[in-house]
Amino acid sequence: MENALLIGLSRQSALRNQLNVVANNLANMNTAGFKSQRLLFEEYLMPDAEASHFRRGDRVLSYVVDYGASSDFSAGAVSITGNPLDVAIEGDGWFVVQAPEGEHYTRAGSFHLDSTGQLVTASGNPVLTEGGPVHFTVADGAITIAKDGTISTEQGEKGRLRVVDFDDPDALRRVGDNLFAGEDPRPLADVRVLQGAVERSNVQGVVEITRMIEITRNYETVSKMISQGDELLRKAIDALGSVQA
Repeated sequence: MENALLIGLSRQSALRNQLNVVANNLANMNTAGFKSQRLLFEEYLMPDAEASHFRRGDRVLSYVVDYGASSDFSAGAVSITGNPLDVAIEGDGWFVVQAPEGEHYTRAGSFHLDSTGQLVTASGNPVLTEGGPVHFTVADGAITIAKDGTISTEQGEKGRLRVVDFDDPDALRRVGDNLFAGEDPRPLADVRVLQGAVERSNVQGVVEITRMIEITRNYETVSKMISQGDELLRKAIDALGSVQA
């Protein structure tokens, strides 16, 4: 009886974590460059050592374990903003930004200038060109970003946006602030960016709402099963307690 309750509890725990992932996806529907997540599950079998020498050997118990999350790196829709500091990558590639922990990568191209005139992300991390961070002054005038990422002003070229790619994007790790960390970035040979536009989140609201409804229903079903098992256990204890020695 306890095994049934524990199996139900493992399923409830996994469903709760899955609901948290779906809720986070929905919360970032309007976050530029956000990549949706999916929870990964596997079956965990118990017991490890079977009492097979008995007439009725131990039955293998199947628990649910969530062991991580995967990201969907498909491109989101491109939205035209008209802001000259907004940049969207067309096709593959990642912008490189300088975070306190080192270089990180993002698809969110909603950039702006900070108080020092430095080009930064929405969270304030410097955007890197092939020559490092880039600064602008009032004398620079209008900022133009070419299709290949070259940044120019009325005073001339300021650098070229550093855009990289990875052989295995699935190895990228989320580090917060819509940033990812990864190993062995390689320069993207064919850089194509669009000035005055941003890549929107690839979260599909209808799909996520459907998942949320399905998860909620599954949770209610498991809760009912656990409640019924608990009631059976209580009745069994009451019946055993009433038997006279």
